[in-house]
Amino acid sequence: MAEEIVTGRQDGVSDDALAAATGKTWAEWFAILDAEGAAAWKHSAIARWLDAHYPLGGWWAQGVTVGYEQARGIRLPGQRQDGSFEASVSKTLPLEQLPALDAVVAALAEELGAPASESRAAKYVTARWAMPVGSLLATIAPSKGGKSSAGLTWQRLGGAEDVAPAKARMQGWLQAAAELG
Repeated sequence: MAEEIVTGRQDGVSDDALAAATGKTWAEWFAILDAEGAAAWKHSAIARWLDAHYPLGGWWAQGVTVGYEQARGIRLPGQRQDGSFEASVSKTLPLEQLPALDAVVAALAEELGAPASESRAAKYVTARWAMPVGSLLATIAPSKGGKSSAGLTWQRLGGAEDVAPAKARMQGWLQAAAELG
């Protein structure tokens, strides 16, 4: 099995952070999963096996699973389980939750117009835009100390080659939203 790590999920989580959270590094998880033959399993089977044998919790089990799939060439960076592609970025904004959503909507309005839908009453407020390819979802996590975490996810991209440009474009939008705040 290849030892190289494909650029993707594991690039966002260092070995130190992964080991602190799960007790193992990427290479250790990959060796465990290789020994079990997990490269031939479906995504959900890998995540369930991890959580059953190493109680990681759903988030870490999913993260290790995606990192493994990318490292073994089963899934490309940005690729979803169904084969489609998406890109996500996030940024902490110096605003409470609803003003943060307003700043994100304003930052995107010049280029994308008004969102197709908004949800302002949920725990995580959202706005969604239809895009020429796929859709864009903005999610703002609840405020802490006057700050909010803004996330943009561009869903159903055309292919792997669209992930990096989509991330760059979304990072620009979030930077513009931060400057509005």
